[in-house]
This record gives sequence, structure tokens and C-alpha cells, in this order.
Amino acid sequence: MDLKINGKTAVITGGDSGMGLATAKLLASEGVNIILSDKTDKELQKAAEEVREFAIKENKVIAVTADVTKNEEVLQLAARAKEEFGGVNMLVHCAGIRGAAGDFLSLSDEDWYKSIDVDLMGAVRVCRAFIPQMQEKGRGRIVLIASENALQPYQEESPYNACKAGIINLTKCLSRAYSKEGLMINCVSPAYVATPMTEEMMVQLANKRGTSKDKAIEWFLENKRPHIAVDRRGQAEEVASVIAFLCSERASYVNGSNYRVDGGSVESAFG
Repeated sequence: MDLKINGKTAVITGGDSGMGLATAKLLASEGVNIILSDKTDKELQKAAEEVREFAIKENKVIAVTADVTKNEEVLQLAARAKEEFGGVNMLVHCAGIRGAAGDFLSLSDEDWYKSIDVDLMGAVRVCRAFIPQMQEKGRGRIVLIASENALQPYQEESPYNACKAGIINLTKCLSRAYSKEGLMINCVSPAYVATPMTEEMMVQLANKRGTSKDKAIEWFLENKRPHIAVDRRGQAEEVASVIAFLCSERASYVNGSNYRVDGGSVESAFG
């Protein structure tokens, strides 16, 4: 399917791995210029090289380090986009952390502030920086990453749950504010997807249980994510396909929506 986005420009945060990297590769293969961003330069440059293998014709892939908890770095990222491409048409915000987890009473203010700073305020900062560029162009696509946790919260991940619920609400708020200016703003809620974040979780679980990572994954699916109907972890590319659609002209009547890419994990029909 032609997504009709050849020649457009996208900035992708959290782009050096996981869903961000998979999305960058897919959009590059559709002829999109890519601004790949993450915190660590070495990993980011390696990821950019991978994405360049998918780029077509004269389309460009550039890597720009930025920490979404630092507003000045986000503004520098936006300035670079303006300098290189005259602004962006798409923003895909994948940067995020699991943050502190455990019993609610054991979590400190600092635990909460760190999750909020990255997972919620990070989205606020990048949207605030890039919406003006889309307004100038009269067209834009923003895709934020929420989570199944926003709809089906897990008791040991209360900061993450709350921040991701905030992402869904922020998405709806922004979509109502800017759709008349040509901006379509949506979010995607993945479930248990194979990314560096969940890999780290599984290594920690394997060490805690004294077992292999594969056995830890099996245990986690059976005991912690029993509602995943397909009974496996998702792949980053499966989420990227939905993100790419939402960035495309094919999604011209999709606005303020939350797309669950969860293998059936959310138990409720109306979540």
C-alpha cells in the first residue's frame, strides 16, 4: 500500500532501538526523511546507519542526540529539523522508561518525578516544540506511545500506569486543539513487546527466579500477562506498522484515537 508520504520528514524520539528504530526503518522505506533522536550518540549513530539501508533515492537520515527531560535539548532538536528540512511533517514520540516499580507505599516522590519527567513531560516537551512547525506547513501527524498499562494497570507499575494514561488524555486534548489546522494526533498502546526495556525486565526476572530468560518469559506470559490472546510477545515491527499508517495520508480521518497493539491483552472490550 502506498502511504503517500514520500518526501515528507519525520522526527522519531527514542529512535536508537525498539519501536522507534523499527518505525524509522519502515518510514524510510516509504521515502520519508528521518531525524532519529535519542540520548546516547554511539548507539544512535549505529541505529542511523541501519535506517539508511532502508532509505530510498535522495532521502536523508540524520541523527541528533537529545534528552527529552531537558527542554533546551528538545528545542535544539526542533531547530535542527528546521535547519535541515524546513520543519517536520511527522512526530513519533517513542522515548520512555518503565521507571520505578514495586509496592505503591515503597515508591518515593523522586521515583514518581522521574517517570513523570520522562514518560509524560517528555511528550509535552516534544509536542510543544514541533507543533508550531506543523502549523506552518498546514499539515502534521503526531503519534505518541501509550501502553496497555493505561487501560489495564498493573499494581506494581503505578507511576508508569499513570503516565501512560496521561498520554492518552494528552493525545485527545491536542487532537481537539489542533485538528482544524491540519494536524492529526493519535496514540498507540502496545502490550508486551520485545524491546530493550522488556528485555531488561526479563533479565531481572530470570535472575530473581534463578532461571533462564526464555523460562522467565514463559512464566511472565502465564502469570503476569495471561490475557494476551496470541500467547507471545509482540514484535517492534508489528507496532511500527500501525504507527506508519497513522503517519500516512491513509489515516486522514483518524484523530484523537488510541490504537491498541496488544495481542488481545486488554481484557475489556471497551478499554
